Amino acid sequence: MASIRANARKVICIGRNYAQALPPTPTALPQKLTISSSDHVTELNNVRPKQPFFFLKPPSSILPPNGGPVLAPQGVSLHYEVELGCIIGKEVRDLPETDSAALDAIEAYCLSIDMTARNVQEEAKKKGLPWSIAKGFDTFCPVSDVVPKTAIKDPHRVDLSLTVNGESRQSDNTELMLFRIPRQLSDISSVMTLEKGDLVLTGTPKG
Repeated sequence: MASIRANARKVICIGRNYAQALPPTPTALPQKLTISSSDHVTELNNVRPKQPFFFLKPPSSILPPNGGPVLAPQGVSLHYEVELGCIIGKEVRDLPETDSAALDAIEAYCLSIDMTARNVQEEAKKKGLPWSIAKGFDTFCPVSDVVPKTAIKDPHRVDLSLTVNGESRQSDNTELMLFRIPRQLSDISSVMTLEKGDLVLTGTPKG
């Protein structure tokens, strides 16, 4: 497979897509996952979406492995968001919202960090402007090597973690997604054609 950056026509990012799991209450009965309102949505003072919310980053923002450091523009407050990336394997439009259709459209996975100029984003949000100026800087989308599809049996049960200078900043599981990958791909492809090589970032947990 060619590099992710060479193949990607666009990078589509899902925003506000993670809840937080609360520790189970001690009991002899089996436990269900409990969701808290304290998550990446509320930590940024956002409203929880009723449908997948997505935005674009340019392919020029992709930083491949060993491609050098993230370049921080002067005066920018950098923020990191670790995400599971889905690499699209074929052209799809109006994809059905089913696990089989979604998995068939995905060629491979990767780990990615959606870098954000947080102070620039906050100013854009206040003015009702698009986020591209805060998300689209060169090197603002570091990616891992390609992860073969066979290496991830269930993309909704993947542990994600991120450390900064040895300190844990994010650690959660993709089972906490508010909207699962089939819904994400279905909604995106109802608006724009997903093309072979496109990269879909599926959202980030709290932290």
